[in-house]
Amino acid sequence: MSFIAEIFNQYPAIFKTYNVYLLCINIVGMILMGVDKAKAKKNQWRIQELTFMIMALLGGAIGILIGMVTFHHKQSKKKFYIGIPLLYIINKVIQFITYHYLLNY
Repeated sequence: MSFIAEIFNQYPAIFKTYNVYLLCINIVGMILMGVDKAKAKKNQWRIQELTFMIMALLGGAIGILIGMVTFHHKQSKKKFYIGIPLLYIINKVIQFITYHYLLNY
């Protein structure tokens, strides 16, 4: 375990902060998918689709995608079964560029 900590400590603080941000936004995205699914079953007020799209655009696409698959939610909507994977690809391109910039900072 100290090997992982040793490697992680070699990176700048901003790199670590960015990774924590990505982890948090993806966890929140997955949880929101679960909450929305539970509310849908009870015919209660729902989370707006725009909220999911904005979260996915801000780096949470994989969390939303995992939430879609885990909770079987919004899988039949074209906006989601095409849009979220597309935003995931965009996220990966942005992450690649960001990592390159942060590691050469």
